[in-house]
Amino acid sequence: MTLPFPIPRLETGRLVLREPRESDMPAILAFGAGPRSAFLGGPLDRFTLWRGFLANIGLWALRGYGFYSVDTRAGEFVGRVGVIRHEGWPEAELAWHLFDGFEGRGFAFEAAQAAQADYHARISPAPLISMIDPGNTRSQALARRLGARLERTDAGDGKPVEIHRHTPPRVETQARPLQDATKTPEPSL
Repeated sequence: MTLPFPIPRLETGRLVLREPRESDMPAILAFGAGPRSAFLGGPLDRFTLWRGFLANIGLWALRGYGFYSVDTRAGEFVGRVGVIRHEGWPEAELAWHLFDGFEGRGFAFEAAQAAQADYHARISPAPLISMIDPGNTRSQALARRLGARLERTDAGDGKPVEIHRHTPPRVETQARPLQDATKTPEPSL
């Protein structure tokens, strides 16, 4: 089924960041039932995962951003990466979760760079945060690799959460030499 609003398709050297599809649910259910979901409050039941899947589509519809489903160029669904901001969250968050067997290959880094660049190009130049469980050392390392710095620890849903601030994008400007209005421009050859 095609969604009634556009979700950009992003491509990197090895990955395709695309719209969520109902066919993604088996992999999302497996992730949510497994130990890797512990940092997201898991294990999570089918209904909670379905609501989260639908909430992500709602973010795309309401705000123009959300989680991308991330595939390799060969079509393997490796995880979800994107920018999200749920009700009550302090700021927009660059977030990621890779499925079992796909971590440690740089997929999250590559996808997060693409999602962050897309957000800044289409939505806002404001810096993003990543909210990370203090025990999630792999996500902490990825945030640092992406250039984020630990800013503070807050109470998130009743438990501590680290707020890592990403560096805002640089605004590229081209310096143009000023022309002296009293001089006649030299003809070009």
